[in-house]
Amino acid sequence: MEPKTREQLDLFARSAKPSIRVQPNHRLVRLTHELNWNELTQIVQGIRRKKLKSNAGRKPHLRALIGAVVLMATRRMTYREAEDQIRYYAPARYLCGLTECDWTPDFTTIQDFVSLLGPDGMRQLNEYVVKQAVAKGVANPQVAVADTTAQEAAIPYPNEVGLMTSFVTAIVAGCRKGHRVLREFLASADSHIASFAKKAREYRLFAKTKEAKDRAVAGLSRIVARVQKKLGKALASAPESFSSRARKLVRLHATMDKLLPQIRSWLDTGRVARGKVISIHCPELYSIVRGKIGKKVEFGLKWGILRLAGGYLWSPGPSDKNSNDKRHAVEAVRDHIALFGKAPRIYAYDRGGYSPANVEAAREQGVKHVAIAPTGRTPWSIGPRIKKRALKERCRIEGDIGALKRSRYGFNFPAARSTKMMATIGQRAILGLNLNKFVRDRANAVGIEIAG
Repeated sequence: MEPKTREQLDLFARSAKPSIRVQPNHRLVRLTHELNWNELTQIVQGIRRKKLKSNAGRKPHLRALIGAVVLMATRRMTYREAEDQIRYYAPARYLCGLTECDWTPDFTTIQDFVSLLGPDGMRQLNEYVVKQAVAKGVANPQVAVADTTAQEAAIPYPNEVGLMTSFVTAIVAGCRKGHRVLREFLASADSHIASFAKKAREYRLFAKTKEAKDRAVAGLSRIVARVQKKLGKALASAPESFSSRARKLVRLHATMDKLLPQIRSWLDTGRVARGKVISIHCPELYSIVRGKIGKKVEFGLKWGILRLAGGYLWSPGPSDKNSNDKRHAVEAVRDHIALFGKAPRIYAYDRGGYSPANVEAAREQGVKHVAIAPTGRTPWSIGPRIKKRALKERCRIEGDIGALKRSRYGFNFPAARSTKMMATIGQRAILGLNLNKFVRDRANAVGIEIAG
């Protein structure tokens, strides 16, 4: 017979608060020691004073929330994942200054804080890190390189039927729980919406030729125009105190007012209208023609990037959609002067920004060696030694931009529902790249090997 076995019980109950010693060479621990949290708190307090109407309410845990932003910058994660990391991961709690208490910011608090900072706040935090790198001697502002890149948005490929379908789906969802006037509009437009859904399905299944597709798109646009007209009347008769849901319907209505003429123009001329709307929910996005193999057009925002010798990046934010390399070649020097107070000694740019006027404009702003690559057989305006160094730095910015677009930082395809949040996440990605590089450089300077 098998002997009876009984589970052995612990003499004392196990503690639910384990004692964990964080490694002193852990990446987050080293980063905690390298940053001046008092200065970061002062920066954030200045941002809050500008954006908040009053200081009513509970006192915010700025030290912990700034640590949460730094944690999310160094490695891409969602707000819920950031909450879990801060609650259960010892180095993350150490970074946020929460090792002596049980409190943890929840994901909504972190999200609200990130929204409060916005792209300008993230840019100011990044300015602090870049200036710290210069002060510690790991970055050299005397040598600067500039370039442009595209931040791709997480949107489907824009086509007319897809955009109109997104519009109809959004207004149906927005009106179901909206004001009585909006619910009445939805009931009156029910037949049009059902007809649209039927014709959109026929378009996807049976429209195989260009003529059939054009006829289907024209029919769908007429249905959307009728729905759009009814929605405009409903919004005009609704009360002025709109909810956030109703305000979104107003934005969607304005976007469709711009999109419908563009669809009709495309059907009449066969050409894409200038300033074509590519997203119903983020109409500020635009197409960027890059001419790359396998990806001729990218959809999102264009950024101007400035790189200092040492590998630290900085950007004022997304550029205007009409911006080009020739304009940015001069604007980047102005950005550098605004950041550091004077122009770089050596400034490099690729041949896309070359023109004799740009070379002269850079010199007038204080650049001693202008290394904008000339086109054709035009000779360089600098000597061979400066040219060699400028070309080396110019090549390195491509690798840094490639690292920025890795999934680790989340610069491309951010989980954002507005262009403002896209810009915020873009600045946070640049901040994360600089923070990781800063902590590695400082550790190498004192002979410490980073872990984690």
